[in-house]
Amino acid sequence: MTRVLVVDDEPQILRALGINLRARRYEVALAGDGGAALRMAASHRPDLVVLDLGLPDMDGVEVIQGLRGWTNVPIIVLSGRAGSQDKVEALDAGADDYVTKPFGIDELLARVRAVTRRAAGVGEEAPVVRIGRHSVDLAAHAVRTDDGGDVRLTPTEWHLLKILVRNPGRLVSQRQLLHDVWGPQYQSETNYLRQYLAQLRRKLEDDPARPRHLLTEPGMGYRFQP
Repeated sequence: MTRVLVVDDEPQILRALGINLRARRYEVALAGDGGAALRMAASHRPDLVVLDLGLPDMDGVEVIQGLRGWTNVPIIVLSGRAGSQDKVEALDAGADDYVTKPFGIDELLARVRAVTRRAAGVGEEAPVVRIGRHSVDLAAHAVRTDDGGDVRLTPTEWHLLKILVRNPGRLVSQRQLLHDVWGPQYQSETNYLRQYLAQLRRKLEDDPARPRHLLTEPGMGYRFQP
């Protein structure tokens, strides 16, 4: 049974989410503040965390950072903060998805299912990923066209592509990509990402001007759409 930790300082939201998740056969733990959330995450080891940002004892971003210090558990942020900067900060800290209050329970449950499906696929990485007319063989570090030709990628292009395709459907923030590919001192060099994503699209997308797989989320990051 999938274990879900719900963190929110509004008792009615905790109660409603607990009822709805348990009705769908999730095992649910509830926490009303950040300190309790971190303690419960350490003791109960949830498979998913649903987290509000506006907590009474600490900001939700601090909870994300605390969790990311030792676990890759999927985190869905559930917050009344609708500004793009709040979303970027949460995603940069390590959140996997962001749902704005007020929310529909059906939408949230769909996000829960999607995130848990992706998490279940970790460790079962498909060695070959399709991007348009190309097959990306992650194990062999090779890209081939359907007619048998080879596509040459630079080491930096490979690094970027691997991060994106290993997170299918997930928004990967600009800061995370810059940190993981170039290092922490390059986290403001967004022009690097624009340049290298443009190169990847020219090599892999059928129509680089209207990409279907290597997508930009303006001001936030990039997403690989299978």
